[in-house]
Amino acid sequence: MKKLKYLLYSIKNIDVTKMFKIIKVISVKANKNIFLTFLDVIYCGIKYQAGYHDYLEFEFYNLNSKERLTYITRGINNQIVSNFNDKHEWYKFDDKFYFQQLFNEFTKRDFMLLDNNYEEFKSFLKKHKVVIAKPRCGEGGEGIEKIVYDPKQNIEDVFNQLVNNNQLLIEECVTQHEKMNELYDQSVNTLRMFTFIKDGKSHFLQAVLKLGNGGIIDNFAGGGMYTILDDSGKVIYKAIDKDDNTYETHPVTNKKIIGFQVPMFDEAVRLVIDASAVVPEVGYIGWDVAISKDGPIIIEGNCYPGVFQTKPSLKKDKTGALPKYNKVMNLDKEKNPN
Repeated sequence: MKKLKYLLYSIKNIDVTKMFKIIKVISVKANKNIFLTFLDVIYCGIKYQAGYHDYLEFEFYNLNSKERLTYITRGINNQIVSNFNDKHEWYKFDDKFYFQQLFNEFTKRDFMLLDNNYEEFKSFLKKHKVVIAKPRCGEGGEGIEKIVYDPKQNIEDVFNQLVNNNQLLIEECVTQHEKMNELYDQSVNTLRMFTFIKDGKSHFLQAVLKLGNGGIIDNFAGGGMYTILDDSGKVIYKAIDKDDNTYETHPVTNKKIIGFQVPMFDEAVRLVIDASAVVPEVGYIGWDVAISKDGPIIIEGNCYPGVFQTKPSLKKDKTGALPKYNKVMNLDKEKNPN
């Protein structure tokens, strides 16, 4: 029933113009008639809960039925969230100010809420010199802005603009580890680290390295790119962006991406495993983790994590992440993670 409801919801909210634009792109890549491509996209939406973005990003046009079954599609991701994450607890992650209060042991940075207190903001900015302003609720990096203290600037004007833009959460800016800066230093390049609770025990599933690319955020939707890490925290595949471009070296810094070893990776794994126990009612979480100069810190937690997998053409086999997840999740059998 949940699968049917998700399918009906997806059909109702389809952007038809965008869908056919992407289908044209797929038909060229697959060298297949556009009508036959359309039929296969629809078939995969029903059979594998794969939207047209999934079909393109995970190259379903180059996969057989057995290989397609190994991919976590957005529909399957929705199923995981629905089964294992208590929706009544989502506010603890969606409200970034509440999250900072609850997880400050793991976020390890100073923060404040703009609550009509100009003097507090002025002191906070003078103390930290560089801060990050963001909406209290939001996603995809939207509304995030870096504020640099300038004694010549009218700080009250800055304060009023932030309030008017609803950028009410102010955080101490993370000083990124020098090794992470070598890849790209205009954004904090975070790890998306996935955890899952089963039988009261926290499990680490996989990690993704997200990189900025010309902007101050590393979000995929905001122009960034990502690549999958192996279990030791090393990059073994090219990075991809939302336009389906792939990168072996960073286009801005020319630093080689493949082979890059994330520093303090084991500490980051322990950090998210410990953090996942704070709200056990939310069993499946995607944590955004920064590697600061002093060690890993959590930026935020996502109780509706996105879908990250390596493109089939970038790896030797064409297997998706689902078999790895199922070693812990047993999606066809488990109904409750705790």
